[in-house]
Amino acid sequence: MENTINEVIKENILLKEENEKLKKLLENYNNSRKSYYEKNKELVNEKAKERLKKLAQENPDKLKEINRRAYLKRKEKIKNNGEIKEN
Repeated sequence: MENTINEVIKENILLKEENEKLKKLLENYNNSRKSYYEKNKELVNEKAKERLKKLAQENPDKLKEINRRAYLKRKEKIKNNGEIKEN
């Protein structure tokens, strides 16, 4: 009984260490991406606008579908936020 408890405690410690290690790696990964977008914010936004213009010219139905999905997601998000505030 004591043996299994000690094993579980050791495993728990190892998993906590691994979790911390992975959190640090993820933080480094996210920071590099975040800094890229902060430095090149205007360029990224400009490219996105160009892609939307190109899509509007080539396939306007697809653009309508994308806009509709975005609208429905925003609407659902607002609805969910309202329900959370009421509770």
